[in-house]
Amino acid sequence: MSMKVSDHVLERLRDWGVEHVFAYPGDGINGLLAAWGRADDKPRFIQARHEEMAAFEAVGYAKFSGRVGVCAATSGPGAIHLLNGLYDAKLDHVPVVAIVGQTNRSAMGGSYQQEVDLLSLYKDVASDFCEMVTVPEQLPNVLDRAMRTAMARRSVTAVIIPADVQELDYSPPQHAFKMVPSSLGMPNYAPVPSDEEVTRAADVLNAGDKVAILIGQGARGARQEVMAVADRLGAGVAKALLGKDALGDDLPYVTGSIGLLGTRPSYEMMQGCDTLLVIGSSFPYTQFLPEFGQARAVQIDIDPHMVGLRYPFEVNLVGDARETLDRLLPLLDTAKDQGWRRKIEKNTARWWEVMERRAAVDAYPINPEYVAHALNDLLPDNVVLASDSGSAANWYARHLKLRGAMRGSLSGTLATMGPGVPYVIGAKFAHGDRPAIALVGDGAMQMNGMAELITVAKYYREWEDPRLIVAILNNQDLNQVTWEMRAMEGAPQFLPSQSIPDVAYADFARLVGLEGLRVEKPVDVRGAWETALATDRPCVLDFVTDPAVPPIPPHATLDQIEAAAASVIKGDSDRAAMVRQGFKAKVQEFLPGHRHRNERSSRTER
Repeated sequence: MSMKVSDHVLERLRDWGVEHVFAYPGDGINGLLAAWGRADDKPRFIQARHEEMAAFEAVGYAKFSGRVGVCAATSGPGAIHLLNGLYDAKLDHVPVVAIVGQTNRSAMGGSYQQEVDLLSLYKDVASDFCEMVTVPEQLPNVLDRAMRTAMARRSVTAVIIPADVQELDYSPPQHAFKMVPSSLGMPNYAPVPSDEEVTRAADVLNAGDKVAILIGQGARGARQEVMAVADRLGAGVAKALLGKDALGDDLPYVTGSIGLLGTRPSYEMMQGCDTLLVIGSSFPYTQFLPEFGQARAVQIDIDPHMVGLRYPFEVNLVGDARETLDRLLPLLDTAKDQGWRRKIEKNTARWWEVMERRAAVDAYPINPEYVAHALNDLLPDNVVLASDSGSAANWYARHLKLRGAMRGSLSGTLATMGPGVPYVIGAKFAHGDRPAIALVGDGAMQMNGMAELITVAKYYREWEDPRLIVAILNNQDLNQVTWEMRAMEGAPQFLPSQSIPDVAYADFARLVGLEGLRVEKPVDVRGAWETALATDRPCVLDFVTDPAVPPIPPHATLDQIEAAAASVIKGDSDRAAMVRQGFKAKVQEFLPGHRHRNERSSRTER
């Protein structure tokens, strides 16, 4: 039996070491589906409930495995559905290859059913490489370039294969004019900047007295080197959200996340530093970096297209973080005065005390911060964590202390709703021996997470460690947008857009064969986590939480938060009495330092 194009595609994926393809079937890839049957399902066809979820699962797999994620979908609507997940990969610099079907070549241009101009549609999301296979001889080159480009540029690539081409007999490229042969493999490489540039960077850093370091996901492979540089310079280290697992939160000089979802000590460190070193991060919010002219700055990034962004850096080093820091470290002077470091450590210790107090504040019925905070000392050492977008991301960023081999991620740049559950599904196919936890809001759960529990139920018995916990913050409110409206627009909650129905998430989980618990009292929170971590199957924890607990940005003033409180009072008439009685006291407990600073400021002015 001759090999068809579809057979060759799967064979070539196996040659590249691809073990899983996250996908959803459709007649536009019938040829590939038949080939999967002939190939004994190698690589594994992992069936999501929706193409967008397949793409998110490929992203989660790639983020947590360090390998290329591969997803597949049919022509027309299937290919369209992949896009949001693919944009998540593109914006977070994650290597993902999409394989999509297309209508027969003979129908193209004829306004045929499900005919979509996929080359135009994918032109942006797969801008580094997007190609349609029209004859067998284009393979294996097209697929090889898609894989190699995704790895080299940490980006999305796409291969479009018309349905009739999938069924053609495979014919390899010949040693002939206008034929393009290909080869397998992607060599390891670690680019480094020149010695002259490294010396310039060292001169800038050595001249500083108050050095702040900001790391992102690009520093993940340079943990020891970052620690050594921070110790040498007497610096503190803040983390972009995508770099949350790049350095442990148990280090006293690690100030935690930065930005709108960040911590107060990260904000204060950037306000007070005179020198900034950014490693492997494209953190977007300039207003959370030092004032222009305040600090001299150095950036290290492996991608030359990403240097020089966000801040007027004096020296931009293009290179692998570990190799570059290795070359930089011998040139750095030891900080003589440790006062700056001691101040950072003091502020960080105070922040964690405030977090503990915030988690302990009474709420109705459960404080969502307590849900996250209670998990901290229960986290398994090898856990894989994912957060969805929304207010859940605030508590993930501020309360969970990652340490050691723990991994964590979210949709950092696209900040899309919905990837929390599919991320941990992808993670389980990368690390079936590790427990996984997703922290999601009820909005994201209703958007797509519930359906993906069916995927979990289908596959969890294959995982060496079957623990996958989906923790839902059920406040019946699209809470992040509600608070953004209050803080930025001074507007009360607009119920028609923000209020969402209560759903029996735990009951649904049990209906599909998983474990499920609904938690309505603070006293039951810790026990629910312990039960879920001890169970022999995936578990859904439905935490009924208070939507009136504000995701306070680190730079917020007490006046701004009280204005938000007033909008709650105006907007939520049925809860106004409760809010009036407790909200201001709650805010002052959340931010004890603000009240005292405001009082001191007033006395000084008088």
